[in-house]
Amino acid sequence: MTVVIGYVPNQYGEAALQVGLQEAEARQLRVIVVNASRGDAYVDKKFVTEQALSDLDERLTSTGVDHQVHQSVGVDVGDEIVRVAEQNHAELVVIGIRPRSPVGKVLMGSVAQTVIMDAPCPVLTVRPDVL
Repeated sequence: MTVVIGYVPNQYGEAALQVGLQEAEARQLRVIVVNASRGDAYVDKKFVTEQALSDLDERLTSTGVDHQVHQSVGVDVGDEIVRVAEQNHAELVVIGIRPRSPVGKVLMGSVAQTVIMDAPCPVLTVRPDVL
C-alpha cells in the first residue's frame, strides 16, 4: 500500500509533501510523489526540473521512507495522480490546495476536483497557511 502525493515546486506542493510524509510514516507505507505536466506550455512552473527532481529524491531518501518519484509529460495532471493511485493500490492521496474566492470555491481547480472526485481512496487536501 502507498501514499500518493501530488507535488508541485511551490508552497502547496511542499505542504502536500510534508503532510504526505507524516501520513506515510504514521501508517508505515511507501510514498509515490507524482509531478506531471500537460506539456502545453514551453515553461511549466509546476513541472520539476531535473536538478530539482534529484534534490527531491535526496530529501526523500534522507527521511528513510520507502519512496518513488514519478514524473510524466503530456498528461492531464489530475488523471495522472488518480492513475498512479489506482495502479499502486493507494491508501491515501495527498494534494495541496490554495484558498479560493466564493466564485472559485464553486469552480474548484480542475486538478483538485478530478483527484477528489475520481481517486480510488480517501484524498487529504492541505493548505500551507494552516500548517
